[in-house]
Amino acid sequence: MFASGVVKLTSRCPAWWGLTALTYHYETQCLPTPAAWFAHHLPVWLHRLSVVATFLIEIAVPPLFFAPIRRLRLSAFYAQALLQILIIITGNYNFFNLLTLVLTTALLDDRHLSAEPELRCHKKMPTSWPKTLLTSLSLMLELTVYGLLAYGTIYYFGLEVDWQQQIVLSKTTFTFHQFSQWLKMVTLPTVWLGTASLAWELLIALWRWIQVQGWSRKFFAGIQLSVLGTATVFLFLISLVPYSYVEPGTHGRLWTGAHRLFSSVEHLQLANSYGLFRRMTGLGGRPEVVLEGSHDGHHWTEIEFMYKPGNVSRPPPFLIPHQPRLDWQMWFAALGPHTHSPWFTSLVLRLLQGKEPVIRLIQNQVANYPFREQPPTYLRAQRYKYWFSKPGDQSRWWHRQWVEEFFPSVSLGDPTLETLLQQFGLKDKSPPRARSSKNALAQTLNWVRAQLSPLEPSILLWGLLGAVVAIRVVRTLLTPRPLQSSKQTREEKRKQAPKKDSRAVSEQTAPNSNSNGSWAPRRKK
Repeated sequence: MFASGVVKLTSRCPAWWGLTALTYHYETQCLPTPAAWFAHHLPVWLHRLSVVATFLIEIAVPPLFFAPIRRLRLSAFYAQALLQILIIITGNYNFFNLLTLVLTTALLDDRHLSAEPELRCHKKMPTSWPKTLLTSLSLMLELTVYGLLAYGTIYYFGLEVDWQQQIVLSKTTFTFHQFSQWLKMVTLPTVWLGTASLAWELLIALWRWIQVQGWSRKFFAGIQLSVLGTATVFLFLISLVPYSYVEPGTHGRLWTGAHRLFSSVEHLQLANSYGLFRRMTGLGGRPEVVLEGSHDGHHWTEIEFMYKPGNVSRPPPFLIPHQPRLDWQMWFAALGPHTHSPWFTSLVLRLLQGKEPVIRLIQNQVANYPFREQPPTYLRAQRYKYWFSKPGDQSRWWHRQWVEEFFPSVSLGDPTLETLLQQFGLKDKSPPRARSSKNALAQTLNWVRAQLSPLEPSILLWGLLGAVVAIRVVRTLLTPRPLQSSKQTREEKRKQAPKKDSRAVSEQTAPNSNSNGSWAPRRKK
Protein backbone atom coordinates (compact mmCIF):
# COMPACT_ATOMS: atom_id res chain seq x y z
CA MET A 1 0.00 0.00 0.00
CA PHE A 2 2.86 2.37 0.81
CA ALA A 3 4.52 1.75 -2.55
CA SER A 4 1.20 2.11 -4.36
CA GLY A 5 0.74 5.59 -2.91
CA VAL A 6 4.35 6.67 -3.37
CA VAL A 7 4.65 5.79 -7.07
CA LYS A 8 1.66 7.98 -7.89
CA LEU A 9 3.82 10.95 -6.89
CA THR A 10 7.25 9.75 -8.02
CA SER A 11 5.82 9.22 -11.54
CA ARG A 12 5.20 12.99 -11.76
CA CYS A 13 1.79 12.30 -13.25
CA PRO A 14 0.07 15.70 -13.53
CA ALA A 15 -3.32 14.17 -12.71
CA TRP A 16 -2.11 12.88 -9.34
CA TRP A 17 -0.11 15.99 -8.49
CA GLY A 18 -3.03 18.20 -9.52
CA LEU A 19 -5.45 16.05 -7.44
CA THR A 20 -7.63 15.54 -10.53
CA ALA A 21 -6.98 11.80 -11.07
CA LEU A 22 -10.40 10.67 -9.87
CA THR A 23 -12.17 12.97 -12.31
CA TYR A 24 -10.87 10.53 -14.96
CA HIS A 25 -10.41 7.29 -13.04
CA TYR A 26 -14.01 6.08 -12.77
CA GLU A 27 -14.52 6.52 -16.52
CA THR A 28 -11.18 5.19 -17.76
CA GLN A 29 -10.49 2.24 -15.43
CA CYS A 30 -10.34 -1.27 -16.84
CA LEU A 31 -13.88 -2.47 -16.15
CA PRO A 32 -16.11 0.06 -14.35
CA THR A 33 -19.26 -0.84 -12.43
CA PRO A 34 -22.64 0.93 -12.61
CA ALA A 35 -21.70 2.80 -9.42
CA ALA A 36 -18.69 4.26 -11.27
CA TRP A 37 -21.09 6.26 -13.49
CA PHE A 38 -22.61 7.92 -10.42
CA ALA A 39 -19.19 8.46 -8.79
CA HIS A 40 -17.92 10.08 -11.98
CA HIS A 41 -20.61 12.76 -11.76
CA LEU A 42 -19.82 13.77 -8.18
CA PRO A 43 -18.59 17.36 -7.69
CA VAL A 44 -14.98 18.02 -8.73
CA TRP A 45 -14.05 19.33 -5.27
CA LEU A 46 -15.13 15.98 -3.79
CA HIS A 47 -13.00 14.12 -6.34
CA ARG A 48 -9.99 16.21 -5.32
CA LEU A 49 -10.68 15.59 -1.65
CA SER A 50 -10.95 11.85 -2.40
CA VAL A 51 -7.46 11.93 -3.94
CA VAL A 52 -6.16 13.53 -0.74
CA ALA A 53 -7.84 10.77 1.29
CA THR A 54 -6.26 8.16 -1.01
CA PHE A 55 -2.77 9.56 -0.37
CA LEU A 56 -3.48 9.63 3.36
CA ILE A 57 -4.64 6.00 3.46
CA GLU A 58 -1.94 4.64 1.15
CA ILE A 59 1.11 6.60 2.37
CA ALA A 60 0.55 7.81 5.93
CA VAL A 61 -1.58 5.00 7.39
CA PRO A 62 0.45 1.82 6.48
CA PRO A 63 3.21 2.50 9.08
CA LEU A 64 0.46 2.31 11.73
CA PHE A 65 0.16 -1.41 10.89
CA PHE A 66 3.17 -1.86 13.21
CA ALA A 67 1.99 0.54 15.95
CA PRO A 68 2.28 -0.82 19.50
CA ILE A 69 -1.08 0.75 20.43
CA ARG A 70 -4.04 -1.48 19.64
CA ARG A 71 -6.50 1.27 18.69
CA LEU A 72 -4.05 2.70 16.14
CA ARG A 73 -3.86 -0.69 14.42
CA LEU A 74 -7.65 -0.96 14.42
CA SER A 75 -7.92 2.53 12.92
CA ALA A 76 -5.43 1.53 10.22
CA PHE A 77 -7.52 -1.56 9.48
CA TYR A 78 -10.77 0.35 9.06
CA ALA A 79 -9.10 2.99 6.90
CA GLN A 80 -7.79 0.29 4.54
CA ALA A 81 -11.12 -1.55 4.61
CA LEU A 82 -12.94 1.65 3.66
CA LEU A 83 -10.65 2.22 0.67
CA GLN A 84 -10.96 -1.38 -0.56
CA ILE A 85 -14.76 -1.43 -0.21
CA LEU A 86 -15.08 1.81 -2.18
CA ILE A 87 -12.85 0.34 -4.91
CA ILE A 88 -14.99 -2.83 -4.97
CA ILE A 89 -18.16 -0.74 -5.39
CA THR A 90 -16.82 1.38 -8.25
CA GLY A 91 -14.46 -0.98 -10.14
CA ASN A 92 -14.20 -4.64 -11.18
CA TYR A 93 -10.74 -5.61 -9.93
CA ASN A 94 -11.51 -9.33 -9.55
CA PHE A 95 -10.16 -10.79 -6.29
CA PHE A 96 -7.49 -8.11 -5.73
CA ASN A 97 -9.45 -6.10 -3.16
CA LEU A 98 -10.76 -9.21 -1.42
CA LEU A 99 -7.21 -10.51 -0.97
CA THR A 100 -6.15 -7.12 0.42
CA LEU A 101 -9.03 -7.21 2.91
CA VAL A 102 -7.99 -10.70 4.00
CA LEU A 103 -4.40 -9.52 4.55
CA THR A 104 -5.53 -6.52 6.62
CA THR A 105 -7.47 -8.78 9.01
CA ALA A 106 -4.07 -9.57 10.55
CA LEU A 107 -4.42 -6.16 12.25
CA LEU A 108 -7.41 -7.44 14.26
CA ASP A 109 -7.15 -9.40 17.49
CA ASP A 110 -9.32 -12.06 19.12
CA ARG A 111 -10.94 -9.61 21.51
CA HIS A 112 -12.09 -7.41 18.62
CA LEU A 113 -13.45 -10.35 16.62
CA SER A 114 -14.98 -12.28 19.52
CA ALA A 115 -18.74 -12.48 19.94
CA GLU A 116 -18.36 -13.15 23.67
CA PRO A 117 -19.58 -10.08 25.58
CA GLU A 118 -17.05 -10.48 28.36
CA LEU A 119 -14.22 -10.36 25.82
CA ARG A 120 -15.59 -7.34 23.99
CA CYS A 121 -16.28 -5.23 27.06
CA HIS A 122 -13.70 -2.68 28.07
CA LYS A 123 -11.35 -3.57 30.83
CA LYS A 124 -11.49 -1.66 34.10
CA MET A 125 -8.98 1.08 34.60
CA PRO A 126 -5.89 -0.35 36.31
CA THR A 127 -5.41 0.75 39.87
CA SER A 128 -1.62 0.58 40.17
CA TRP A 129 0.06 3.88 39.28
CA PRO A 130 2.57 2.41 36.74
CA LYS A 131 -0.28 0.92 34.72
CA THR A 132 -2.29 4.11 35.02
CA LEU A 133 0.69 6.14 33.80
CA LEU A 134 1.27 3.76 30.89
CA THR A 135 -2.39 3.93 29.89
CA SER A 136 -2.33 7.73 30.01
CA LEU A 137 0.84 7.88 27.92
CA SER A 138 -0.65 5.50 25.35
CA LEU A 139 -3.75 7.66 25.09
CA MET A 140 -1.66 10.81 24.69
CA LEU A 141 0.47 9.13 21.99
CA GLU A 142 -2.64 7.96 20.16
CA LEU A 143 -4.18 11.44 20.19
CA THR A 144 -0.84 12.90 19.05
CA VAL A 145 -0.76 10.55 16.04
CA TYR A 146 -4.31 11.50 15.06
CA GLY A 147 -3.46 15.17 15.47
CA LEU A 148 -0.32 14.87 13.33
CA LEU A 149 -2.23 13.07 10.58
CA ALA A 150 -4.92 15.74 10.57
CA TYR A 151 -2.43 18.63 10.67
CA GLY A 152 -0.20 17.11 7.97
CA THR A 153 -3.18 16.52 5.67
CA ILE A 154 -4.45 20.08 6.11
CA TYR A 155 -1.00 21.63 5.73
CA TYR A 156 0.46 19.65 2.84
CA PHE A 157 -2.75 19.64 0.79
CA GLY A 158 -3.86 23.16 1.61
CA LEU A 159 -7.34 22.20 2.80
CA GLU A 160 -9.63 25.21 3.17
CA VAL A 161 -13.38 25.48 3.62
CA ASP A 162 -15.15 27.88 1.28
CA TRP A 163 -18.22 28.68 3.37
CA GLN A 164 -19.80 30.75 0.62
CA GLN A 165 -19.82 27.91 -1.93
CA GLN A 166 -19.96 25.20 0.79
CA ILE A 167 -17.04 23.25 -0.65
CA VAL A 168 -13.60 22.12 0.56
CA LEU A 169 -10.68 23.48 -1.47
CA SER A 170 -7.50 21.43 -1.81
CA LYS A 171 -4.15 21.71 -3.58
CA THR A 172 -0.70 20.17 -3.35
CA THR A 173 1.55 22.54 -1.41
CA PHE A 174 4.81 20.55 -1.59
CA THR A 175 7.18 20.10 -4.51
CA PHE A 176 8.57 16.98 -6.14
CA HIS A 177 12.02 17.73 -4.65
CA GLN A 178 10.55 18.04 -1.14
CA PHE A 179 8.67 14.77 -1.54
CA SER A 180 11.82 13.03 -2.83
CA GLN A 181 13.79 14.24 0.19
CA TRP A 182 11.06 13.04 2.55
CA LEU A 183 10.94 9.67 0.79
CA LYS A 184 14.71 9.32 1.09
CA MET A 185 14.40 9.97 4.81
CA VAL A 186 11.58 7.49 5.58
CA THR A 187 12.04 4.54 3.20
CA LEU A 188 14.97 2.93 5.01
CA PRO A 189 13.29 3.31 8.45
CA THR A 190 10.25 1.51 7.07
CA VAL A 191 12.55 -1.36 6.12
CA TRP A 192 13.93 -1.48 9.66
CA LEU A 193 10.38 -1.28 11.01
CA GLY A 194 9.41 -4.35 9.02
CA THR A 195 12.59 -6.13 10.10
CA ALA A 196 11.93 -5.39 13.79
CA SER A 197 8.34 -6.58 13.47
CA LEU A 198 9.39 -9.85 11.85
CA ALA A 199 12.14 -10.39 14.45
CA TRP A 200 9.62 -9.85 17.25
CA GLU A 201 7.20 -12.38 15.76
CA LEU A 202 10.00 -14.93 15.40
CA LEU A 203 11.00 -14.45 19.04
CA ILE A 204 7.40 -14.96 20.15
CA ALA A 205 7.20 -18.14 18.05
CA LEU A 206 10.47 -19.35 19.59
CA TRP A 207 9.17 -18.67 23.11
CA ARG A 208 6.00 -20.63 22.39
CA TRP A 209 8.11 -23.50 21.09
CA ILE A 210 10.14 -23.56 24.31
CA GLN A 211 6.94 -23.97 26.31
CA VAL A 212 5.73 -26.98 24.28
CA GLN A 213 5.50 -30.09 26.50
CA GLY A 214 6.57 -33.55 25.38
CA TRP A 215 9.63 -34.37 23.32
CA SER A 216 7.73 -35.63 20.27
CA ARG A 217 5.46 -32.59 20.08
CA LYS A 218 8.43 -30.34 20.66
CA PHE A 219 10.43 -32.09 17.92
CA PHE A 220 7.73 -31.71 15.25
CA ALA A 221 6.95 -28.16 16.37
CA GLY A 222 10.66 -27.36 16.03
CA ILE A 223 10.72 -28.70 12.46
CA GLN A 224 7.64 -26.66 11.60
CA LEU A 225 9.11 -23.51 13.14
CA SER A 226 12.42 -24.00 11.33
CA VAL A 227 10.85 -24.51 7.90
CA LEU A 228 8.29 -21.72 8.15
CA GLY A 229 10.71 -19.34 9.84
CA THR A 230 13.41 -19.87 7.21
CA ALA A 231 10.93 -19.48 4.34
CA THR A 232 9.50 -16.30 5.90
CA VAL A 233 12.89 -14.68 6.41
CA PHE A 234 13.93 -15.65 2.87
CA LEU A 235 10.80 -14.17 1.29
CA PHE A 236 11.08 -11.04 3.42
CA LEU A 237 14.70 -10.49 2.35
CA ILE A 238 14.05 -10.86 -1.38
CA SER A 239 10.94 -8.65 -1.15
CA LEU A 240 13.05 -5.77 0.19
CA VAL A 241 14.81 -5.39 -3.16
CA PRO A 242 11.75 -4.60 -5.33
CA TYR A 243 10.25 -2.61 -2.45
CA SER A 244 13.30 -0.35 -2.39
CA TYR A 245 12.76 0.57 -6.05
CA VAL A 246 10.56 3.43 -4.82
CA GLU A 247 13.71 5.24 -3.61
CA PRO A 248 17.02 4.64 -5.49
CA GLY A 249 19.19 5.69 -2.54
CA THR A 250 17.64 3.08 -0.27
CA HIS A 251 17.97 0.47 -3.01
CA GLY A 252 21.72 1.04 -3.12
CA ARG A 253 22.12 0.84 0.67
CA LEU A 254 20.38 -2.50 1.07
CA TRP A 255 22.39 -5.48 2.31
CA THR A 256 24.23 -7.03 -0.63
CA GLY A 257 23.11 -10.49 0.47
CA ALA A 258 19.50 -9.49 -0.17
CA HIS A 259 20.46 -8.38 -3.68
CA ARG A 260 22.21 -11.69 -4.37
CA LEU A 261 19.27 -13.71 -3.08
CA PHE A 262 16.84 -11.72 -5.21
CA SER A 263 19.00 -12.09 -8.32
CA SER A 264 19.17 -15.86 -7.87
CA VAL A 265 15.36 -16.27 -7.81
CA GLU A 266 14.26 -13.26 -9.86
CA HIS A 267 13.19 -15.48 -12.77
CA LEU A 268 10.67 -17.19 -10.46
CA GLN A 269 8.91 -13.85 -9.78
CA LEU A 270 8.47 -14.61 -6.09
CA ALA A 271 8.57 -10.89 -5.22
CA ASN A 272 7.83 -7.90 -7.40
CA SER A 273 7.67 -4.15 -7.22
CA TYR A 274 4.18 -2.76 -6.77
CA GLY A 275 2.50 0.40 -7.95
CA LEU A 276 -1.15 0.61 -8.89
CA PHE A 277 -2.22 3.34 -11.36
CA ARG A 278 1.23 4.92 -11.47
CA ARG A 279 0.05 7.24 -14.25
CA MET A 280 -3.54 8.06 -15.13
CA THR A 281 -4.50 7.02 -18.68
CA GLY A 282 -7.34 8.11 -20.93
CA LEU A 283 -7.24 11.80 -19.99
CA GLY A 284 -8.71 12.68 -23.39
CA GLY A 285 -11.28 9.89 -23.33
CA ARG A 286 -11.35 6.16 -22.70
CA PRO A 287 -9.74 4.26 -25.64
CA GLU A 288 -11.63 1.14 -26.67
CA VAL A 289 -11.01 -1.43 -29.42
CA VAL A 290 -14.15 -2.59 -31.24
CA LEU A 291 -13.93 -5.79 -33.34
CA GLU A 292 -15.97 -5.95 -36.55
CA GLY A 293 -16.70 -8.89 -38.84
CA SER A 294 -18.10 -9.17 -42.35
CA HIS A 295 -18.95 -11.81 -44.95
CA ASP A 296 -18.51 -9.55 -47.99
CA GLY A 297 -16.10 -6.83 -46.84
CA HIS A 298 -18.74 -4.11 -47.19
CA HIS A 299 -21.33 -4.68 -44.47
CA TRP A 300 -19.70 -4.85 -41.04
CA THR A 301 -21.14 -6.16 -37.77
CA GLU A 302 -19.69 -5.29 -34.38
CA ILE A 303 -18.67 -8.22 -32.17
CA GLU A 304 -19.94 -7.51 -28.67
CA PHE A 305 -17.85 -8.61 -25.68
CA MET A 306 -19.52 -9.78 -22.50
CA TYR A 307 -18.08 -7.23 -20.10
CA LYS A 308 -16.00 -4.44 -21.63
CA PRO A 309 -17.70 -1.28 -22.98
CA GLY A 310 -19.06 -1.62 -26.49
CA ASN A 311 -22.76 -1.03 -26.89
CA VAL A 312 -23.34 2.50 -25.56
CA SER A 313 -26.77 1.53 -24.19
CA ARG A 314 -25.55 -1.41 -22.12
CA PRO A 315 -24.81 -0.68 -18.44
CA PRO A 316 -21.39 -1.61 -17.01
CA PRO A 317 -21.43 -5.00 -15.25
CA PHE A 318 -20.60 -5.98 -11.67
CA LEU A 319 -18.22 -8.97 -11.83
CA ILE A 320 -16.30 -9.26 -8.57
CA PRO A 321 -14.58 -11.64 -7.89
CA HIS A 322 -14.55 -12.94 -11.49
CA GLN A 323 -11.57 -12.06 -13.71
CA PRO A 324 -12.56 -11.87 -17.42
CA ARG A 325 -9.03 -12.04 -18.77
CA LEU A 326 -9.74 -11.27 -22.43
CA ASP A 327 -11.87 -8.20 -21.65
CA TRP A 328 -9.14 -7.07 -19.24
CA GLN A 329 -6.42 -7.46 -21.85
CA MET A 330 -8.48 -5.56 -24.43
CA TRP A 331 -8.20 -2.50 -22.18
CA PHE A 332 -4.39 -2.72 -22.28
CA ALA A 333 -4.39 -3.35 -26.03
CA ALA A 334 -6.34 -0.12 -26.63
CA LEU A 335 -3.60 1.95 -24.96
CA GLY A 336 -1.14 1.41 -27.84
CA PRO A 337 -0.79 -0.03 -31.37
CA HIS A 338 -1.79 -3.64 -31.97
CA THR A 339 1.87 -4.58 -32.46
CA HIS A 340 2.36 -4.02 -28.72
CA SER A 341 -0.19 -6.81 -28.11
CA PRO A 342 0.87 -9.74 -30.36
CA TRP A 343 -1.86 -11.95 -28.90
CA PHE A 344 -4.48 -9.79 -30.65
CA THR A 345 -3.32 -11.12 -34.04
CA SER A 346 -3.81 -14.66 -32.76
CA LEU A 347 -7.30 -13.70 -31.53
CA VAL A 348 -8.21 -12.48 -35.02
CA LEU A 349 -6.91 -15.73 -36.56
CA ARG A 350 -8.93 -17.97 -34.23
CA LEU A 351 -12.12 -15.97 -34.82
CA LEU A 352 -11.63 -16.27 -38.59
CA GLN A 353 -11.22 -20.01 -38.07
CA GLY A 354 -14.38 -20.10 -35.93
CA LYS A 355 -12.73 -21.74 -32.90
CA GLU A 356 -15.50 -22.23 -30.32
CA PRO A 357 -13.26 -22.08 -27.19
CA VAL A 358 -12.07 -18.64 -28.32
CA ILE A 359 -15.59 -17.53 -29.21
CA ARG A 360 -16.71 -18.43 -25.68
CA LEU A 361 -14.12 -16.00 -24.30
CA ILE A 362 -16.04 -13.25 -26.10
CA GLN A 363 -19.58 -14.57 -25.63
CA ASN A 364 -20.18 -17.43 -23.22
CA GLN A 365 -23.65 -17.80 -24.73
CA VAL A 366 -22.74 -18.67 -28.32
CA ALA A 367 -26.27 -17.70 -29.41
CA ASN A 368 -25.32 -14.05 -28.75
CA TYR A 369 -22.31 -14.26 -31.08
CA PRO A 370 -23.24 -12.68 -34.45
CA PHE A 371 -21.21 -15.19 -36.51
CA ARG A 372 -22.30 -18.37 -34.73
CA GLU A 373 -23.54 -20.07 -37.91
CA GLN A 374 -20.59 -19.20 -40.12
CA PRO A 375 -17.22 -17.61 -39.21
CA PRO A 376 -16.67 -14.13 -40.62
CA THR A 377 -14.74 -13.89 -43.87
CA TYR A 378 -13.16 -10.58 -42.91
CA LEU A 379 -12.21 -9.11 -39.56
CA ARG A 380 -10.98 -5.65 -38.59
CA ALA A 381 -10.77 -3.52 -35.44
CA GLN A 382 -11.51 0.16 -34.85
CA ARG A 383 -10.32 2.39 -32.02
CA TYR A 384 -12.92 4.61 -30.36
CA LYS A 385 -12.91 7.10 -27.50
CA TYR A 386 -15.62 6.50 -24.89
CA TRP A 387 -17.03 8.90 -22.30
CA PHE A 388 -19.72 8.39 -19.67
CA SER A 389 -23.04 9.86 -20.74
CA LYS A 390 -24.38 12.96 -19.04
CA PRO A 391 -27.14 12.78 -16.42
CA GLY A 392 -30.46 12.95 -18.23
CA ASP A 393 -29.39 10.94 -21.29
CA GLN A 394 -32.06 8.29 -21.36
CA SER A 395 -31.03 4.66 -21.95
CA ARG A 396 -27.42 5.61 -22.71
CA TRP A 397 -24.45 4.93 -20.48
CA TRP A 398 -21.71 5.99 -22.91
CA HIS A 399 -20.88 8.41 -25.70
CA ARG A 400 -18.23 7.41 -28.22
CA GLN A 401 -16.28 8.86 -31.11
CA TRP A 402 -14.32 7.03 -33.83
CA VAL A 403 -10.56 7.73 -33.70
CA GLU A 404 -8.70 5.46 -36.14
CA GLU A 405 -8.33 1.98 -37.51
CA PHE A 406 -6.68 -0.28 -34.94
CA PHE A 407 -6.23 -3.47 -36.98
CA PRO A 408 -6.54 -3.69 -40.81
CA SER A 409 -9.18 -5.76 -42.54
CA VAL A 410 -7.82 -9.30 -43.03
CA SER A 411 -9.06 -12.75 -44.00
CA LEU A 412 -7.62 -16.25 -43.84
CA GLY A 413 -4.55 -16.44 -46.05
CA ASP A 414 -4.26 -12.65 -46.26
CA PRO A 415 -0.59 -11.61 -46.73
CA THR A 416 -0.88 -8.99 -43.97
CA LEU A 417 -2.18 -11.56 -41.49
CA GLU A 418 0.42 -14.12 -42.51
CA THR A 419 3.22 -11.58 -42.12
CA LEU A 420 2.06 -10.64 -38.62
CA LEU A 421 1.74 -14.27 -37.57
CA GLN A 422 5.22 -14.98 -38.89
CA GLN A 423 6.63 -11.88 -37.20
CA PHE A 424 5.23 -12.82 -33.80
CA GLY A 425 5.94 -16.55 -34.13
CA LEU A 426 2.25 -17.46 -33.99
CA LYS A 427 1.94 -19.59 -37.12
CA ASP A 428 0.65 -23.12 -36.55
CA LYS A 429 3.70 -25.36 -36.98
CA SER A 430 1.78 -28.63 -36.73
CA PRO A 431 -1.85 -29.70 -36.34
CA PRO A 432 -2.98 -29.78 -32.71
CA ARG A 433 -2.75 -33.13 -31.00
CA ALA A 434 -6.11 -34.83 -30.54
CA ARG A 435 -7.03 -35.24 -26.90
CA SER A 436 -8.48 -38.50 -25.70
CA SER A 437 -11.90 -38.20 -24.10
CA LYS A 438 -11.98 -41.79 -22.85
CA ASN A 439 -10.25 -40.88 -19.61
CA ALA A 440 -12.72 -40.92 -16.70
CA LEU A 441 -11.27 -37.75 -15.18
CA ALA A 442 -11.47 -35.92 -18.51
CA GLN A 443 -15.08 -37.00 -18.98
CA THR A 444 -15.97 -35.86 -15.48
CA LEU A 445 -14.34 -32.47 -15.95
CA ASN A 446 -16.01 -32.00 -19.34
CA TRP A 447 -19.39 -32.83 -17.81
CA VAL A 448 -18.86 -30.37 -14.93
CA ARG A 449 -17.77 -27.69 -17.39
CA ALA A 450 -20.83 -28.30 -19.55
CA GLN A 451 -23.12 -27.95 -16.53
CA LEU A 452 -21.50 -24.79 -15.20
CA SER A 453 -20.75 -22.95 -18.45
CA PRO A 454 -24.29 -21.49 -18.81
CA LEU A 455 -23.96 -19.81 -15.40
CA GLU A 456 -22.65 -16.27 -15.03
CA PRO A 457 -19.12 -16.63 -13.56
CA SER A 458 -19.57 -13.96 -10.87
CA ILE A 459 -22.87 -15.51 -9.75
CA LEU A 460 -21.24 -18.95 -9.62
CA LEU A 461 -18.35 -17.67 -7.49
CA TRP A 462 -20.65 -15.80 -5.11
CA GLY A 463 -22.82 -18.91 -4.90
CA LEU A 464 -19.83 -21.00 -3.81
CA LEU A 465 -18.78 -18.37 -1.27
CA GLY A 466 -22.36 -18.12 0.00
CA ALA A 467 -22.54 -21.89 0.40
CA VAL A 468 -19.36 -21.88 2.50
CA VAL A 469 -20.70 -19.06 4.69
CA ALA A 470 -24.05 -20.85 5.09
CA ILE A 471 -22.31 -24.06 6.16
CA ARG A 472 -20.25 -22.16 8.74
CA VAL A 473 -23.34 -20.40 10.11
CA VAL A 474 -25.30 -23.65 10.40
CA ARG A 475 -22.39 -25.38 12.15
CA THR A 476 -22.14 -22.47 14.58
CA LEU A 477 -25.87 -22.56 15.33
CA LEU A 478 -25.86 -26.34 15.82
CA THR A 479 -22.83 -26.32 18.09
CA PRO A 480 -24.04 -26.90 21.70
CA ARG A 481 -23.36 -23.99 24.00
CA PRO A 482 -23.29 -23.95 27.82
CA LEU A 483 -26.49 -22.61 29.39
CA GLN A 484 -24.58 -20.01 31.33
CA SER A 485 -21.81 -17.76 30.19
CA SER A 486 -18.31 -18.31 31.41
CA LYS A 487 -18.53 -15.13 33.48
CA GLN A 488 -21.60 -16.36 35.37
CA THR A 489 -19.97 -19.75 35.85
CA ARG A 490 -16.92 -18.15 37.43
CA GLU A 491 -19.12 -16.09 39.77
CA GLU A 492 -21.07 -19.17 40.87
CA LYS A 493 -17.86 -21.05 41.52
CA ARG A 494 -16.65 -18.22 43.73
CA LYS A 495 -19.97 -18.25 45.63
CA GLN A 496 -19.96 -22.04 46.05
CA ALA A 497 -16.37 -22.19 47.25
CA PRO A 498 -17.07 -20.88 50.80
CA LYS A 499 -20.13 -23.15 51.08
CA LYS A 500 -18.01 -26.21 50.36
CA ASP A 501 -15.43 -25.12 52.92
CA SER A 502 -18.06 -24.57 55.61
CA ARG A 503 -19.70 -27.92 54.79
CA ALA A 504 -16.38 -29.72 55.14
CA VAL A 505 -15.78 -28.11 58.52
CA SER A 506 -19.29 -29.02 59.73
CA GLU A 507 -18.84 -32.63 58.65
CA GLN A 508 -15.68 -32.85 60.71
CA THR A 509 -17.24 -31.37 63.84
CA ALA A 510 -20.83 -32.59 63.58
CA PRO A 511 -21.81 -35.99 65.15
CA ASN A 512 -22.61 -38.90 62.90
CA SER A 513 -26.26 -39.66 62.26
CA ASN A 514 -27.73 -43.14 62.72
CA SER A 515 -30.32 -44.79 60.61
CA ASN A 516 -33.20 -43.64 62.86
CA GLY A 517 -32.25 -40.04 62.44
CA SER A 518 -31.10 -39.62 66.12
CA TRP A 519 -27.78 -38.15 66.93
CA ALA A 520 -25.26 -40.12 69.01
CA PRO A 521 -22.06 -38.83 70.60
CA ARG A 522 -18.75 -39.94 69.16
CA ARG A 523 -16.84 -42.54 71.13
CA LYS A 524 -13.30 -41.94 72.03
CA LYS A 525 -10.92 -44.70 71.09
